[in-house]
Amino acid sequence: MRQLRLNKAFTLMESGPVVLVTTHDGRKNNIMAISWTMVVDFTPVFAISTGEWNHSFVALCKNRECVIAIPTVDLLDKVVGIGTCSGTDTDKFAKFKLTPVRGKVVASPLIKECVANMECKVIDIVKKHNIVVLEAVAAYIDTERKERRTVHAVGDGAFIVDGRKIDRRRMMASRLQYGV
Repeated sequence: MRQLRLNKAFTLMESGPVVLVTTHDGRKNNIMAISWTMVVDFTPVFAISTGEWNHSFVALCKNRECVIAIPTVDLLDKVVGIGTCSGTDTDKFAKFKLTPVRGKVVASPLIKECVANMECKVIDIVKKHNIVVLEAVAAYIDTERKERRTVHAVGDGAFIVDGRKIDRRRMMASRLQYGV
């Protein structure tokens, strides 16, 4: 094996999928692209990594809510664009022609063009590691949407697109939570 520089080690484990997180600061909506995400367990608890360098972080801390929107591969250029400009001086919904949709629980909007959206409440912020722990309070999926493949960031400007789904539910039945 060839040694890999430690500053590139994260590219071996980038999880994904890349998500869009919407916030509302009391005046306007914003969207940030996040590739550092994690499912916490079989409950609807998730974690994202972001911090003070991100314009949406202040709204996330203040209002303690957001929406996690799951984009598909056909939205990749918009996702990259969202991730490379700041909500400080950009209306990202307008610039990237995305449609905000009012949720049922939080003020942050869903994104109509995404295959799925989860309204979330912040339940913890681990400041030392810039981890925001979120609990989904409502979830939606667009069952009519044909494109369902998500994208995963490798971390170096490259992305991997989901491929064929392989079913091993029977083999894992003893480990799956009831109803999953």
